[in-house]
Amino acid sequence: MNRTSVASLCVGLLLFFVGSSVVAETTIPAPPAGNLRYSITVTKFKNEAGWRGQWSVGDGMKTSMTNLLHESGWFIVLGDGEMRQEAMKEQDFAASGRTAQGKKSAKIGRMTPAQLLVRGSITHVQNDTGGGGGGFSFQGISIGGSAGEAEMNTTIYLVDSETGQVVASTDVVGKSGRKGFRVGYHGSALGGLGGNFGGHKNDNVGKAMEDAVGQAVIFLIDQLDAIAWEGSVVLVKGAQIIINRGTREGVEVGRQFKVGGVDELVDPDTGEVLDSEMTEVGTIKVTKTKEKIAYCSVVAGSGIQKGMSVFPMDR
Repeated sequence: MNRTSVASLCVGLLLFFVGSSVVAETTIPAPPAGNLRYSITVTKFKNEAGWRGQWSVGDGMKTSMTNLLHESGWFIVLGDGEMRQEAMKEQDFAASGRTAQGKKSAKIGRMTPAQLLVRGSITHVQNDTGGGGGGFSFQGISIGGSAGEAEMNTTIYLVDSETGQVVASTDVVGKSGRKGFRVGYHGSALGGLGGNFGGHKNDNVGKAMEDAVGQAVIFLIDQLDAIAWEGSVVLVKGAQIIINRGTREGVEVGRQFKVGGVDELVDPDTGEVLDSEMTEVGTIKVTKTKEKIAYCSVVAGSGIQKGMSVFPMDR
């Protein structure tokens, strides 16, 4: 067999091996038009597996999760717990009077509260970095072979910050052999986070971590329909109603909301809110939006007052 035939055979076999080993990327769904967003922060990931490497697996999970949640477009993503602690230190420093004072000075009482908290535990890490196998050599040309694989087991918790209760939890198993995740933007697959999106070592454990993070974000997105979204009326001025939710939360012109007073049923023994009941008084429609507020007009009903609760019509 001549060199040209050997080269052609090797190229064909290489394409076969590549084609048979590539796993399609998973696309994280784009948020639908008019998606209403929740504020969320990643608190911490505890390394209960005891894995040690050139980077911290717990910090890696936290950083990558924060990044992918932001890229997904489904949430208002706040800094993680460590970032928020640093922000509070800066606010305290500014309040001490030791810094120049002005509009840009960090001010106490302005931080966006998190409605949802994400935390997790890494329960198992298996890192097989052993040498190849599964490849072949033909007339001095080697093709195929394994570079080792890794697996990471992680338990994810979604917590309601108001009650401290776990809203949902799941176990995910990240594997280094999977292709990765892409992020869709309003129905288009643009950009991609397969690869080193967390900024960590591009090793097998890092790839397994990224796979686990991608699965976890999809799980969190799937829980949103079961979580109540609520706003409040902050001003009633004639026929104009202003609510405390705007483009940051995904509110768009034309969106309609039901408005009413909410009575909370409180446990007299523990002080815990057992349930709430809304007395609907009207419907409003968004006519103009800003980042954190929306201007609305009354569509139906009367008696809308400042402080009343606002809920989407479709939930």
